[in-house]
This record gives sequence, structure tokens and C-alpha cells, in this order.
Amino acid sequence: MAMKNPYAQYQQNSIMTASPEELTLMLYNGALKFLKQAILYIEEKNIESAHERILRVQDILVEFMSTVDRKYEIGDNLYKLYEFMNYRLREANFKKDIEVLEEVYVMIKELRDTWQQAMKIAKKGK
Repeated sequence: MAMKNPYAQYQQNSIMTASPEELTLMLYNGALKFLKQAILYIEEKNIESAHERILRVQDILVEFMSTVDRKYEIGDNLYKLYEFMNYRLREANFKKDIEVLEEVYVMIKELRDTWQQAMKIAKKGK
């Protein structure tokens, strides 16, 4: 039997034991990581790898869109923001436009930072 990569096993355990809030944070961090990689790949003219990374960010946004509660105005607005970012990523992927990727990066980073702060406040309240 082949031995598993310890880092991959650690990552798998982290995901399996994470709270929904922590999983959301992991997804935001993953999206940011994939956007950075896509930008680097475009700079290196590695179009296929850039395309794959952008698709991964789009997958994350689609996951967020599928889980947001749209019956409240804030949820509906968040859904529309994810939808907008997904649209911009499609444009960026088609044109391999680094500026658009950086624009989406800033938006996701702000959402991630806000989510992280909300988690800290919630922990203090417990």
C-alpha cells in the first residue's frame, strides 16, 4: 500500500474537521491563491494553466452562489456580487486580462477579510 503524502493528508483532515465558517474562509483563500497563480501564468504566457486556475476560481464562486440565502436583501446583493465577479472572470479568461483578474482579486480579498473579521467577532461573543 502506498503511503499518503503527509501534507495532503493534513489538508484533507483540515477540511473534514473544519466548521462551515472555516470552510468558507478556506474557499476565499483558495480563490485568492488561484487568482495569483492565474496572473503569474498569464505573465509567463502559460495560457492553459492560467485558464485552469481561473476556472477553479469560477467553481468557488458558483459554490458560493449556490449556498447564499437570497431571501434577504444582503444575501441577494452578495449573490449578485458573486455573479458579477464570475462574469468578469469569464471576460478575463477570454482575453487573458490581468487587470480584470486583479480587480476580482481585490473584491474577493475584501470579502475574505470581512468574513475573517466576522469570525473573530463571533468567537469573542461566545
